[in-house]
Amino acid sequence: MLSIRDLVKVYPGPVAALQGVRLDIPQGMFGLLGPNGAGKSTLMRILAGLLEPTSGTAELDGQEITSDPRRVWSKLGYLPQDFGFYPNLTGEQMLEHLLALKGVESRLGPRKLVTELLERVNLAPAGKRKVKTYSGGMRQRLGIAQAIAGDPRLLIVDEPTAGLDPEERLRFYHLLAELAEGRIVLLSTHIVEDVSVLCPRFAILAEGRLVAETTPIEARTLLDGTIFEGSVAKGELAELRSRCHVTQSMLSEGRLRVRIWRPDGHVPPGFETARATLEDAYLVLTHRGRVAREEALLAGAAR
Repeated sequence: MLSIRDLVKVYPGPVAALQGVRLDIPQGMFGLLGPNGAGKSTLMRILAGLLEPTSGTAELDGQEITSDPRRVWSKLGYLPQDFGFYPNLTGEQMLEHLLALKGVESRLGPRKLVTELLERVNLAPAGKRKVKTYSGGMRQRLGIAQAIAGDPRLLIVDEPTAGLDPEERLRFYHLLAELAEGRIVLLSTHIVEDVSVLCPRFAILAEGRLVAETTPIEARTLLDGTIFEGSVAKGELAELRSRCHVTQSMLSEGRLRVRIWRPDGHVPPGFETARATLEDAYLVLTHRGRVAREEALLAGAAR
């Protein structure tokens, strides 16, 4: 179990990147969903021991992480959002270098360990190729190889599928699902599909605050009877936004299709009830969190 208690991070400015985040994350895959700037990467860096929180704590299986992260580094694997490689090294050379930096050892020797890790992430055939020839997905798999070295109890992956093509993303989904067996995998992303495919449970961060902790099914069910879809002229979209909360607008066969959230369940003219998607739920919950924060700020200013 990964237990996060009242984590706060305030950067100079001041900028409150995290505002009292509390979570209990069990074994398996857990998603952390939120827009860019929500505080996800700040939280990941704190849990990885790379950033000190302003206040609050985090424990991994009862062992405190934030006060002295070196005590649990051997149990952590981390793939940051931007992972740098030496382009002129081969995949094998790069991974061997990273394992030496991490201090990961094997009784069979570093070469054997490198071979085993590359095989596990399906990169063995490309091990002798230079990293600069790798696709984005291959680089991400190389990053995962270094993260799982030492068989960590907690694996943190930050925006792992951003920029991947559909085929590479599907391959990465299968790899992450396999790695979630027997350990905690914390997946931070702004891509709703990642959570929908991989995570039985997830939390939503917005502007540094935890606005929801739920399951994909619960999140969709929450919106039953409140999502509607219809076609509108392009010139009518702005006026519609002033009256309704638009969750999505998309072109379909040259027409503008719009999805709206009406919590009162009233069907607007020209619209029909639609089945809620996780994308709808994410946008509505994020909107609710933003409104609640603004109301709290206004209430505080009025005192």
